[in-house]
Amino acid sequence: MSETTELLRFATAGSVDDGKSTLIGRLLYDTKSLFEDQLSAVEEVSRARGDDYTDLALLTDGLRAEREQGITIDVAYRYFATPRRKFIIADTPGHIQYTRNMVTGASTADLALILVDARKGLVEQSRRHAFLCSLLRVPHLVLCVNKMDLVDYSQEVFDRIAAEFTAFATKLDIPDLTIIPVSALAGDNVVSRSPKMPWYEGASLLHHLETVHIASDRNLVDARFPVQYVIRPHSNSNHDYRGYAGQVASGVMKPGDEVMVLPSGFTTTIAAIETADGPVAEAYPPMSVTVRLTDELDVSRGDLICRPNNQPQVAQDVEAMICWMDEKRPLQPGRKYAIAHTTRAARTIVKQLHYRLDINTLHRDEAADGLRLNEIGRVRLRTTLPLLCDEYRRNRTTGGFIVIDEDTNRTVGAGIIVEAA
Repeated sequence: MSETTELLRFATAGSVDDGKSTLIGRLLYDTKSLFEDQLSAVEEVSRARGDDYTDLALLTDGLRAEREQGITIDVAYRYFATPRRKFIIADTPGHIQYTRNMVTGASTADLALILVDARKGLVEQSRRHAFLCSLLRVPHLVLCVNKMDLVDYSQEVFDRIAAEFTAFATKLDIPDLTIIPVSALAGDNVVSRSPKMPWYEGASLLHHLETVHIASDRNLVDARFPVQYVIRPHSNSNHDYRGYAGQVASGVMKPGDEVMVLPSGFTTTIAAIETADGPVAEAYPPMSVTVRLTDELDVSRGDLICRPNNQPQVAQDVEAMICWMDEKRPLQPGRKYAIAHTTRAARTIVKQLHYRLDINTLHRDEAADGLRLNEIGRVRLRTTLPLLCDEYRRNRTTGGFIVIDEDTNRTVGAGIIVEAA
C-alpha cells in the first residue's frame, strides 16, 4: 500500500509562538504516528514542568535545541502517513533572519501551511511568508487561524482575519487558497471537525491534506530529463550497454518516443526505460530511471533529453530572482560565482542588479548596490556555458538554480529564472 499511496510535501510557516510545533505534534499524535517511548518522554517532561496537559510542541523542541547548539539542520523534517497519503513536513523557522531556511523548505513543497494567532491576526511575518510561497510557486496555500480557543471560537474574529488575508492574497499569484480555524492545543479541526465551531462548514486540516488534488500540479507536458550519470558496465557480457541515469524533471517519456539531446541537437528514439526493479512502460516526475537510446550519441552529464518540437531555452543570459544566503560576503554586480542548474555546472558573472525587493512591503529598491543575507533581488546573469532552462513558473526543476562561492565552495544563493534571453 505504501508504494501506491501518494506523497504530499508541505512546509509550515508562521511567526514565533504561533503554534507550529504544537500543530505538528497534534498531527503526529492524532494520526498515531508516534512511538510509545516518544510519547512517554513528552508526557514526563510536561509533568515535570507542572503542565496539566501533554505539551505536544515538545515533539519538535529537540530539533530546535539542535539548532541552538549550532548543528546545521535548519529545516526540520517530519514524516507521517495515513491510509490515503504519505506526508513529509518541512518545519521552517519563523524569524526574518531565517528567510533562507523558509526558501529551502518551500522550494520543493506541494503545499504551504501558514499559521496566524487568532488573537494577533495578520502580522508582518504572515505577509512575508505568503509572498515567499507565491514567489516559489507553491501550488496550494492553507492559512490556519490557530488558538481559536483563546478567542472563544469567535466566527467574527475568524471572518475578519480571513477577509484581510484574502485581500492581501489577491496581490500575489496564489492559485489555491484555503482558510481553516483550528486549535492545535485542543485538537479542534486538526484531524476531525470540531463541534465547538458549528459555523465553520469546511473540512478539517488533515482531511484537506489528504484530499487536496496535487496530481495536476506536475508539468506532464514538457518532457525534460537532465542526464545525471552515464552507465557503462565493464563486464564482458554487457560491453554494448549504455544507459543515461537521472530523475525525470517533467513530462512523460515512453520507449519509442522521438527525443532530442541538448546541447548537441541530435535526435534519436528511446529504446528502453529501466528502473532498479526492471523495465517500465513510461517514466514521469519524480521517477529516477535509466534511459537507453536507439543510436549511439555523445551524451554526458549535464546534457538534457527532451522532445524535438518542445525544447527548453538554451541561454547564457538569464533574468532571475535570487535569495542571498551568505552571511559574510554580499552579492555585488561584477562578482563571479559558480552556478549549479539541474545536473549542469557552469560559472557566472552578475551583470546587473536591477533592484532589491522589500518582501514586507513589496517595494523595489532600484538604488541597491548589493544583496545581503536573506535579501531578495532581481539580477541579470551571464554564464560561461548555456543553461538548458525553462521559466520557473513553467518548470520548478529546470527553472531553479543555486549559486556557489568558488573560494569557499559554499552555497551562497538560490535563484529562480524569470526569463532567459
